[in-house]
Amino acid sequence: MILEDNEGKLLGASIAADGQWRFPYREGVPEKFEKALLEFEDRRFHSHIGFDIIGIGRAIQQNIKSKKVVSGGSTLTMQLMRMSRRDKPRSVFQKFIELILATRAELSYSKSELLSLYASNAPFGGNVVGLDAASWRYYQKQPELLSWAEAATLAVLPNSPALIHPGRNRNALKAKRNRLLKRLMENGDMDALTYDLSLSEPLPDKPHPLPQHAPHLLERIANEKFNNNNNDITRMRTTIDRDLQIRSNQILNRHHEILKGNGVHNAAAIIIEVETGNILAYVGNIKNAGEEHSSFVDVANAPRSSGSTLKPILYAMMMNEGQLLPNTLVPDIPTNLGSYKPENYNATFDGMVSAKRAIVRSLNIPLIRMLQWYGLEKFHAGLKQLNFESINQSPTHYGLPLILGGAEVTLCNLTNTYAGMARTLNGFYDHSGKYRPDNFRPINYEYGVSIPPIEDYQLADEAPMLSASSIYYAFEAMKQVERPNELGDWQRFPSNKQIAWKTGTSFGFKDAWAIGVTPRYAVGVWTGNADGEGRPGLVGVKAAAPVLFDLFNLLPASDWFTPPHDELIETTVCKQSGYKATSLCDAENKVIPAIGARSKTCPFHKKIMLDKNLKYQVNGDCEMAIDIQPKPWFILPPVEAHYYKFKSPDYIPPPPFRTDCIATSTNQLNPMQLIYPRQSTKVYLPKDLDGTLSPVIFKAAHLQEDATIHWHLNNTYIGATENFHHLELKPESGKHTLTLVDQDGNKVREVVEIFQKERM
Repeated sequence: MILEDNEGKLLGASIAADGQWRFPYREGVPEKFEKALLEFEDRRFHSHIGFDIIGIGRAIQQNIKSKKVVSGGSTLTMQLMRMSRRDKPRSVFQKFIELILATRAELSYSKSELLSLYASNAPFGGNVVGLDAASWRYYQKQPELLSWAEAATLAVLPNSPALIHPGRNRNALKAKRNRLLKRLMENGDMDALTYDLSLSEPLPDKPHPLPQHAPHLLERIANEKFNNNNNDITRMRTTIDRDLQIRSNQILNRHHEILKGNGVHNAAAIIIEVETGNILAYVGNIKNAGEEHSSFVDVANAPRSSGSTLKPILYAMMMNEGQLLPNTLVPDIPTNLGSYKPENYNATFDGMVSAKRAIVRSLNIPLIRMLQWYGLEKFHAGLKQLNFESINQSPTHYGLPLILGGAEVTLCNLTNTYAGMARTLNGFYDHSGKYRPDNFRPINYEYGVSIPPIEDYQLADEAPMLSASSIYYAFEAMKQVERPNELGDWQRFPSNKQIAWKTGTSFGFKDAWAIGVTPRYAVGVWTGNADGEGRPGLVGVKAAAPVLFDLFNLLPASDWFTPPHDELIETTVCKQSGYKATSLCDAENKVIPAIGARSKTCPFHKKIMLDKNLKYQVNGDCEMAIDIQPKPWFILPPVEAHYYKFKSPDYIPPPPFRTDCIATSTNQLNPMQLIYPRQSTKVYLPKDLDGTLSPVIFKAAHLQEDATIHWHLNNTYIGATENFHHLELKPESGKHTLTLVDQDGNKVREVVEIFQKERM
């Protein structure tokens, strides 16, 4: 099979099943080769009807004079017939049959077609068949670029293909070529200077390997397009840009030299043109990695753990349904989901963080919470609609870790999804605020496949999957990526181009991803080991992102996405919570997706009653109405507040209730909350090497910094904590009731189940 780029240039080829390098039939023969071939083999080709009486007579005369066969007198058409009748003996009778067949062929085909058939099937020595294969194997160029000397060399080879054997017959081959060049010069086909220069050109050495610029794409197309039992030679012209493909290979090879120092041997990349969905570059793996590192595996089309790369898609889906605004606060606190305990990359908590910042910093816990809000089944169904074919298990199989890399995706699918998002956003104004139903279509590698015209579709007023406004805000967040550096400080990763990009790292450091998108291009990069071996430090921002930006540097810059103004509205948003503002909020005007108008209002601003000195909370049962001062207050739940206040020094918890008002306060928010364990958590106590149980640390939070919490286990008092409410315990296996009481009588009770676990 032959693979060509979008201009018909050779990208690669695979050897035929019979072990021959043979290209498909070519229409037309380059002028230099045609003149050289006809001068050498069949001067009267354009005038005879398949056989040449003059040529046959001359051959008989030469053979009688030499007393052996030195000339067959066959025309090109007769030679073509002989090639079509393989393994037939060379005899006068067979020559007569070839003459009859040649005459019939002349009546059935034009001279141009006969020349093309000959050039496509002639033997050129060794296992090289056809002019195209010979031109590439011996001269590493397409036949149209052959010099006179090169064309003459190939013209004489079918007559004596053994002459090309390296190390022998060189003088005989050169003598034949030079005699042919002299005749061409005498015929006026070239001038004397060209003739002299042609004589000085060397003969080809041993055959060169054919180009292999996109071997994995070649293999993929062969598997997808043709039956494995079909050995027909086929030519496929692709959408690949050859120069971009070669330079992409070079970039990945250069980064491979760095990555392999850490035992990372494989990488893949794909570049997609957004408007068309055409693949412009396809690097399925590092060819230089070697078979011992599975260089033959097409990782671009292999399912791998998605890491964090699906997070912006969830963010866009939630905004698409009005469940979220860009700055809506999401909990970022210690979280246990049964035996699963997700953690952020830098193992810290913000208490509360805006959804946008959660995307910018790729925080795990807020995204787990967002998936809980949105619905696992709904997100799973959405991914299926976006053509993630490798996500083929049930939602419960993946669970909430689906958003953190619990499912496998392919680099092609993932990059194409972001290309579809960009296509949806680009087309919003082109289609007067309506949507094409095929924005999330499969990628295309076949040249000449055109996008169906817009007239073929019934445009929709609403987006089939993701709206332009939700995609725009997702890309705005992706444009501001931050990651923690070695010191744990958040660090911005600026680029000299405006790119919406996202990195991802799978559990165990097995897969490192980087996906980037602009209005014109979507680029995807994967690095890792094809056999799934994890390596320390194999993270997206370090191992894949540098490759991503180098690839974008190969591409023309483009303007940023145009905001979809027709889908946006201006409304008042709470400055502190990011929710729609209530009358209690300190509000500001923000432009949001129009569907966000139905999102929730701020749940954290509440009206509290203070005494006249604004020092304590009071109520009508313990304070005269004239002395009560109502005041709006931003109040977070105790655990969220516990972590939030360390990251946001301006957060002020509400004042405590005055002592004489505690008993009469019925609407008081419980200022105390368990951090760990929560919600009937199962706690596993491992055994140390000496067989003793390791302790478990229970944690609580209180809105009042100077509060005292009294701890009880199964109604037995076990101690008190102040300021930092951490208590180390070694309860026995079984169910226990943990009760916390603060100095004001507020109470929290939780049932905890303890299990002993052998030390691993």
